[in-house]
Amino acid sequence: MTPDEMRQIVLSFPGAEEGMSYGAPAFKVAGKFFTRLRKDDQSVVLTGIHIDEREMLMEAEPETFHITAHYKDYPAVLARIDSLHPGSFRNFLDRRWREIAPKKLVKEFDAAKA
Repeated sequence: MTPDEMRQIVLSFPGAEEGMSYGAPAFKVAGKFFTRLRKDDQSVVLTGIHIDEREMLMEAEPETFHITAHYKDYPAVLARIDSLHPGSFRNFLDRRWREIAPKKLVKEFDAAKA
């Protein structure tokens, strides 16, 4: 996946807005952190990932999933976009989006898909 493809997937979620964080593209929904691209290693920050799940992901796919010391105590994992499957990325984002998006927006989104 390229940075442009990553951006396109993120912005496909209703209410997603682009900004900047630490000099790199960052995205919010309803003013809440959604994800961001880390320029130094071309990884996306995926939050809402429980530490047990993160450990499993890093063990199963170490070429994709990793963390830095900054994230070790947070429910988050980093994923290198060049090896992250776009469908998996969308699934991680969908889960996070449902946690932070206004309930009305989630209902409208689900109704449109039905």
